[in-house]
Amino acid sequence: MGARKIATVLGGGGFVGRYVVQNLARAGYEVRVASRRPDLTARSHALGRVGQIAPFYASVLDDASVACAVQGADVVINLVAVLSSVKRQTLQAINVEGAGRVARIAAEVKVPVFVQMSALGASETALSAYGKSRAAGEKAVRRYRPDAVIIRPSVIFGPDDHFFNMFAGLARYLPCLPVYGAQSRLQPVYVADVAQAVFMAAQSPAFAGKELLLGGPQEMTMLDIARFVLRVTQRHKPIFIVPSVLAKLQAMVLERLPGHFLTQDQLRMLATDNVVPAGKSGFEALNIVPQSVAAIVPTYLARFRVGGAQKDISIPA
Repeated sequence: MGARKIATVLGGGGFVGRYVVQNLARAGYEVRVASRRPDLTARSHALGRVGQIAPFYASVLDDASVACAVQGADVVINLVAVLSSVKRQTLQAINVEGAGRVARIAAEVKVPVFVQMSALGASETALSAYGKSRAAGEKAVRRYRPDAVIIRPSVIFGPDDHFFNMFAGLARYLPCLPVYGAQSRLQPVYVADVAQAVFMAAQSPAFAGKELLLGGPQEMTMLDIARFVLRVTQRHKPIFIVPSVLAKLQAMVLERLPGHFLTQDQLRMLATDNVVPAGKSGFEALNIVPQSVAAIVPTYLARFRVGGAQKDISIPA
């Protein structure tokens, strides 16, 4: 029997985390799924053998709980982030200080491998506060873990996403489908491919200190995405390209409501393309062939069709 291997995944009960945990479990790791709500991570426990995956309480706002979760680990992967500030869960507290805290403590207890999830739009000059916070978080991580692998994906899709599912929900209930930032380009990337990249990067010393930019095989504008969702769900609704002035007014109202459906900062994010520059693909470096939107998304948007998922899920030309 080989040596016991331990991996700690902060945010391991989340959308990306469950796939990362599954990959680690399949590779034989004992996985600590660290979360500030370990009672909500039950779905992750079934991804490995009995006792292989364990819930841990850890908040990236708290030194002691992070230290408990990462002590003795061979790999630490930090997936925790927020898209906007809510009460104590602010961009600065979570995306910047929290990332730095996890990296510092992982360095103090000498964890061999550290992986930090960031975002493709991370930049000190980003228009959005979110993009700036992600860049500052990377800098905070590098201060303590210059050997960290930084993962920067474009918008991530998969069965539990809040992207294609949101569009499909709007198409079901609204008389028209609103589109913000219609010509902004994205490179949607499948959650299982992102998780595979995280796992592989953590296994090879060759990626220590590197940044891996992850985008799917196809660039799509927001308008392309709206049209795609309408075709897949077979909903015949007009598309309304929301003018920028109206979008800002809507965001000023909607960002004050629970759920943060639309914020002014999200509009600023949409003002910049979110695609991987030519020749910079992290998937190519990892020899991963990413799966397309067309191959995956129809399988889980079928439930939004008139008549439900029993209908043919092929995509009309």
